[in-house]
Amino acid sequence: MKKLDLYIIRKFLGTFFYAIALLAVIIIIFDISEKIDEFLERKPPLQAIIFQYYANFIPYFINLFSALFTFISVIFFTSRLAANTEIIAILNSGVSFRRLLRPYLVASLFLALMSFALTNFVIPETSKNMQEFQRHYLKSQRKASASNIHMQISPGVFAYVESFDMREKKGIRFTLEGYDTSGMAFKLSGDHLRWDSITGMWTIENWVKRRIREKGEIITRGAKADTLLNLRPEDFAVDVDDAIYMNYRELREFIDAEKLRGSGNLMKFQIEKHKRIAFPFATIVLTLIGVALSSRKVRGGIGLNLGIGITICFAFIMFMQVTTVFATFGNLPPVIAVWIPNVIFGLLGIYLLRVAPK
Repeated sequence: MKKLDLYIIRKFLGTFFYAIALLAVIIIIFDISEKIDEFLERKPPLQAIIFQYYANFIPYFINLFSALFTFISVIFFTSRLAANTEIIAILNSGVSFRRLLRPYLVASLFLALMSFALTNFVIPETSKNMQEFQRHYLKSQRKASASNIHMQISPGVFAYVESFDMREKKGIRFTLEGYDTSGMAFKLSGDHLRWDSITGMWTIENWVKRRIREKGEIITRGAKADTLLNLRPEDFAVDVDDAIYMNYRELREFIDAEKLRGSGNLMKFQIEKHKRIAFPFATIVLTLIGVALSSRKVRGGIGLNLGIGITICFAFIMFMQVTTVFATFGNLPPVIAVWIPNVIFGLLGIYLLRVAPK
């Protein structure tokens, strides 16, 4: 049985990595054609293009398409086995259908663990290297400004900025409010807020501070004041795309910090955290569906199985996007939104395996 297991695992992984390699080459060719003008203008070293950009570019796209190409690989080579009556011969030799699934599960588990490692540990580091290359040689894609920002910077202390320029490190119409058990304790307002990168302090211009006491308010004013705040300019431009630069531990710590700040993007980061576990698990689910669909010999051959399989795969991806939208803009908890597609299509895979010819 070890020979049979190795044969199926070799076919599975060989087809997967061959297909991914072809995709990577195609993506790199298209990316070069898109960025050739910037390469010629900025003149980055060839070594930097190859090892700092494209060597770090490939793992992201391998992981992005891993579930889809796992599914296609299973459909393709299993349909070939069925078309050549190899599966019939295996089952007639006394091997049960459940036993036949073992090498598929081993290979899919390997790919799921690979996807988990790429998503949570490898890609955050490679993305930082790509970002460094883009910052030096390509046009920056960072957000230049942000508006209407509300956040909690410490327990009971809330900050608001109407507009913040990331290049100038300057904000317009800044408000800082502090609350205690009896209500608002103070309110600090300023027309402008500016970051001093040398001292690490904020300068507030044309400020007014109200201290609220039981007997009334104490109001003070000034043209300029330097103060320390639990804020940095990067906090005003938090984007869900920044999660790609964080490993799993850093992402969890960031979510805890954003909960304290009261970030409006918190839901998106929580979805990203759960996706990093659910997406690799989808590899196993799609493998089970692929085996169930392609293990029988049909008149349409590989083309029919591929057509049905790709339709199911895209339905899975679309369903995942729909549930994510419900979590982002509705009341659906992120963990449920991310795992619902795996559960539903997992049950579909189990049903298809039960009715598959054995």
